[in-house]
Amino acid sequence: MMPMIPYVFFGTGEIAVGALEELEKALLMPSLLVTVPDRPAGRGRTMTPPPAKVWAVAHGIKTVQPEKLDQDFFYELAKTKADVYVVVDYGKFLPKALLDIPARGVINMHPSLLPRLRGPSPIRSAILTDEKKTGVSIMRVDSKMDHGPIIASRPVSIPDWPSRGRDLDALLSHQGGKLLAEILPHWVSGDVESHEQNHDVATISTLFKKEDGLLDLVNGDPYTNLLKIRAFDGWPGTYTFFEKDGEKMRVKILDAHMENKKIVIDTVKPEGKREMKYADFAVPGTSIIAPSGPDINTPA
Repeated sequence: MMPMIPYVFFGTGEIAVGALEELEKALLMPSLLVTVPDRPAGRGRTMTPPPAKVWAVAHGIKTVQPEKLDQDFFYELAKTKADVYVVVDYGKFLPKALLDIPARGVINMHPSLLPRLRGPSPIRSAILTDEKKTGVSIMRVDSKMDHGPIIASRPVSIPDWPSRGRDLDALLSHQGGKLLAEILPHWVSGDVESHEQNHDVATISTLFKKEDGLLDLVNGDPYTNLLKIRAFDGWPGTYTFFEKDGEKMRVKILDAHMENKKIVIDTVKPEGKREMKYADFAVPGTSIIAPSGPDINTPA
């Protein structure tokens, strides 16, 4: 299927796939997909393609995976006749030389209501900071992170707050893809304008590390712990330490809920064991250990 609008799509993860699925529904298939190289994954460190590549191959879309965005890549990229480049969940900084190639520039779908939650983790940071009002934005990419002028934005209603991270990933990726599909033809034809962000009220999200997932279920605020469990769903995950039969063990906390202002753990995964209900794990003789300092034994 030939694209109705010639454009190049830069994307890598599941959020990119959600947007691509909505663009496909609108018959807006990219001419080319640019994504990151395959990486080793899993216990066997098997070379694994990024989700966006898997989608593109299944749909017959030509895919390139440059390790570096250098002059050689720019030269090859310019051979693909495209009015605009679209970026969703790509994961690499785009240099100005690339931004200058297409006539209508480079636009990005960002899963937050910019200028709030710029940066690499807007969805999970929205949950972690209890920012119930969120949505999606389409912006023109400039030389600074999530700084460019806004073309369109749309609030998204979030059911069952606080949402689980992967659920909110899916919701915002598809809602952002729908907005992108609506805006793309108008942007290419010049029927829509952009406006500068209010940089004075910008907030920044950050990359999370595995050790960020450590919970204090003894002295920590219950609702804050719940937000962390929901925000870190899937990655980086949350965990704490228990003493069971006289031995200290690390346990992943997979899900929980609130009852009477207290956190109730639902599902856990003890280190080296299968996922299980907390009630089956917390037999007599099991107790939670309060963190006493930095965890030097971060989860694998």
